[in-house]
Amino acid sequence: MSQDRRAFLQTTLVAGLGAATYPMNLMAQSNGVRPAPLMPAPSFVDTNGISMAVYEKGSGPAVVFSHGFPELAFSWRNQLDAVAEAGYHAIAPDQRGYGLTGGPDDPALYGIDYFCDDLVGLLDARGIDKAVFVGHDWGGAVVWAMPRLHPDRCLGIIGLNTSAGRPADLPQVEDSEPSLIIQTPNYYFNTFIPEGLAESILEADVRKAFDFFLSRGGIWDKESFALLPEDSAERQMNLLAMLQQEDPPGDPFMSEQVMAYFTDTYEATGFTGGLNWYRASVRRGTIFANAPTRIEVPSLYIGAENDVILPPSSADGMEDFITDLEKYTVMDSGHWTQQEKPDEVNRVIIEWLNRKIA
Repeated sequence: MSQDRRAFLQTTLVAGLGAATYPMNLMAQSNGVRPAPLMPAPSFVDTNGISMAVYEKGSGPAVVFSHGFPELAFSWRNQLDAVAEAGYHAIAPDQRGYGLTGGPDDPALYGIDYFCDDLVGLLDARGIDKAVFVGHDWGGAVVWAMPRLHPDRCLGIIGLNTSAGRPADLPQVEDSEPSLIIQTPNYYFNTFIPEGLAESILEADVRKAFDFFLSRGGIWDKESFALLPEDSAERQMNLLAMLQQEDPPGDPFMSEQVMAYFTDTYEATGFTGGLNWYRASVRRGTIFANAPTRIEVPSLYIGAENDVILPPSSADGMEDFITDLEKYTVMDSGHWTQQEKPDEVNRVIIEWLNRKIA
């Protein structure tokens, strides 16, 4: 990362950052992770063989937020207060393999069925019958799986950036916008699967990794991305190669307090837990073999204009297998939509909740 960009981030330092950022009665956990700032104090729920750290606020219909990679419950800090104040019980866990929760070493224990069962166990522990599930990135895959694997526990589904996977028994969508990414073996999903490879690069400089990941512009600018050479690391979405550049693409937009918490947490935990989500993904087909293909609960898809990996066009045809679906696109936003455009995302979520759930 360039000195200019690091200096920019340092100028956004929140007054009082440091030991006082965290409640004095909450010490670092055994894995070295501290509770997140700007969030309610977490509690721990025993569910499906793990002790899940849960941040929650408010009362009313339950709304469970599922984060993606490389994120944490902290990624929903801007939504927790807003949704609680709107009259809902907002719940955001550090999911299996992440943050205060941690998880098992065996990658086979990171399938989509485990993630869904973790959330069911969370509801059971809180005495909640049904909830609205909101997911971003990998978390979106989890919440779209919930009404197929556990339809009796779902009030509604909101997928942020992530669309629902199209059932295999339906024909392909015609005339959908093609992906701008040039698929090669260097595509980031492929390079995240070999054990130890991604860790060796991501953990070499965790702050540099987050300055690259949690950025806007660069690979999160659709028009500029389309003009890049097809053999470039950017067009091939070779994230590990981009991260090894002296000054990876993208511009920071989050405060130093936020970036420091992500960095400190992953310096303590490493990236293996989150990467195991990719490594267990090969089981996905067998998990859904006997699951219903239609989604019958109210659903909302929120896309982002400049998300190249998960573009709004990826949601084309979802109405073919979702009975009650609405769509919305956040303009001028990249992949980290709930953190880049929190006010707009909050407004859209709350308006939908008030119409469909309250």
